[in-house]
Amino acid sequence: MKHRILSACIFLFFWGNIFIDVAHATLAERPNILFIIADDWSWPHAESYGDKVVATPAFDRVAKQGVLFNYAYSAAATCTVSRNAILTGQQPWRLEEGAVFGASLPDKFDVFPLLLKNAGYEIAWTGKSWGPGNLKAGGWKHHPVGKQMHPTGVRPANFEQFLIERDKERPFFFWFGSSDPHRSYRYGSGVQKGLKLEEVTVPPFWPDVPEVRNDILDYCLKVEKFDHQIARLLEMLQQRGQMENTIVIVTSDHGMPFPRCKADCYDMSNHVPLAIRWPGTIAAGRVVDDLTSLSDIAPTLLEVAGVAIPAAMTGRSLLPVLQSGLSGQIDPARDFVVTSIERHGWCRPNGQTYPIRAIRTHRHMYIQNLEPARWPNGNPHFPNPPYPGRGTAFLNIDPSPTKSYLIDHANRPDVSRAFQLCLAKRPREELYDMKMDRWQVKNLAADPSYITIKNRLRNQLKKYLTETNDPRIHGKNPFDFYPLRYRLKKPLIPHKKATPLTNE
Repeated sequence: MKHRILSACIFLFFWGNIFIDVAHATLAERPNILFIIADDWSWPHAESYGDKVVATPAFDRVAKQGVLFNYAYSAAATCTVSRNAILTGQQPWRLEEGAVFGASLPDKFDVFPLLLKNAGYEIAWTGKSWGPGNLKAGGWKHHPVGKQMHPTGVRPANFEQFLIERDKERPFFFWFGSSDPHRSYRYGSGVQKGLKLEEVTVPPFWPDVPEVRNDILDYCLKVEKFDHQIARLLEMLQQRGQMENTIVIVTSDHGMPFPRCKADCYDMSNHVPLAIRWPGTIAAGRVVDDLTSLSDIAPTLLEVAGVAIPAAMTGRSLLPVLQSGLSGQIDPARDFVVTSIERHGWCRPNGQTYPIRAIRTHRHMYIQNLEPARWPNGNPHFPNPPYPGRGTAFLNIDPSPTKSYLIDHANRPDVSRAFQLCLAKRPREELYDMKMDRWQVKNLAADPSYITIKNRLRNQLKKYLTETNDPRIHGKNPFDFYPLRYRLKKPLIPHKKATPLTNE
């Protein structure tokens, strides 16, 4: 611990003298900020990360002109909660109702866009920003991300309209919230657009069958659609001469909408793409290996704007990393991230959550399932669910051909292992060697040769949860009792033109 503190102090002292003095910059000198966030996009599905299927030239452009992060993590793999953590710069368990999907966020919590607004920024958004949930229930009189541009449609043209209408004497913050690559998908659309089934990498926790390969390609096509949106947004900045004075951040709220990904705490749940460009201020073409949380974005942008960072924020500013000029592991103190989840779907009696806390280092991931007697992705049969069109089984997981195949073929010898990994109950503790087991299919928690590592990570997680005041660490559980304040306006269509699956 002393070594880590000493290393961090040396790092900050060495680089501190080269940081720009953003606190004393005039309003006109402060950079614009364009924040682009996907909906359900996992690492490593971009060309910059070595993916051989999906084409992402716009994201790759941002990465090449700025900094690409190899180890960026959302705070929670459920949209409302992840976005709450981004906006507040805090861990979800500190946010009361903000820790569960479809509830609210009390207005007592500072959000960075409004702090930017108070400092003179013009702020606006389009698409998906905060939510889903009910802001009014949290006491909000104004939207936490500012003015909404054109309520219907997630269109880059909404950003263009903002650029036309905005006050040119003030810097801006704009949140572009895409709805891609969220479901639903048109089954077979990836193949129809020329993507190749044989090029797909199927994780070993799913069956390697055409239904699953098609499902992955359909997702990849939606990733490419998101990339087209990035390209249009960059083009608009270029056309209006704003490219050089605008920080561009591209990331995702959490992982892909598949079993053992979204609404869970594995690497495919929270490991997300992240690229940041800021011409003239951060050196381009760098790849950073520091373990980074998306809750770090709030204090970063506040520091960039010369705004005081609230003491409640658990995120840490990335400005020293961005301005270091280095690649690889830069800040030695950024050697772990902590993720969590409480409730994603209302899929257990009385809204019970499935609480998980996890710690990720470069080499290992340690997971605590705090209620192992519960079904992690919802009960196998849950009558009268509040979400139409989703079925009644394992409602944490979005309807999909992959989910259907797992359920319909669960008793087949070549599928049962995948079913167990994705849908069955889990032990209280899980431990994975990420170097040897990238896909996290071999739980080492009961292996005597890993007991020292497990105990170290357990203690490190406990220390962090204690320092950040997680109610669970004190034996309290308010999370089961927060209401669901959101209903789907229309049924989520499982999948169109899907190959019929029979029970076996």
